[in-house]
Amino acid sequence: MSIERQFIPLSIAVLAVSDTRTLADDRSGDTLVARLEEAGHRLGGRTIVPDDREAIGTQVSAWAQDPTIDVVITTGGTGFTGRDVTPDALEPLFEKRMDGFSAIFHQISFDKIGTSTIQSRATAGVMNATFVFVLPGSPGACRDAWDGILKAQLDYRHKPCNFVEIMPRLDEHLRREGRSA
Repeated sequence: MSIERQFIPLSIAVLAVSDTRTLADDRSGDTLVARLEEAGHRLGGRTIVPDDREAIGTQVSAWAQDPTIDVVITTGGTGFTGRDVTPDALEPLFEKRMDGFSAIFHQISFDKIGTSTIQSRATAGVMNATFVFVLPGSPGACRDAWDGILKAQLDYRHKPCNFVEIMPRLDEHLRREGRSA
């Protein structure tokens, strides 16, 4: 007999990276908030920072240090222009990179926008036992990432495996090294 798992709501923070957006016109952030709340998760924080490595790293690090935040999703700054620095700010802070996220994101994106997907440096990783997902700044890309990857992987009921079931073990290396998550 299979035992059905119960849904576990997560606390998810949403960061928009933009020099021009405000909370009033952050459509990508709105898309993520609507989807995570519709799925039963809680919004753990939301803000906008400029396209600045230090500002991005400081905000995401603060959320990763906050024991009430399980996941951080950023939107914006993943392209190739001079101001697009979100992956550059965050990848050096990852303890582990999630290369599969980028691969699957690009596969889903290719089906929608073709070869234009190569203009995104979407990435993901783990920082202080917190999952961090770095998405492009368009509502469509946020929908694709949430609907095609994150909704299932952030749901404890998803089988055969999901991110939620491994969350309690993400800080094993920190405990072995005598640091706390």
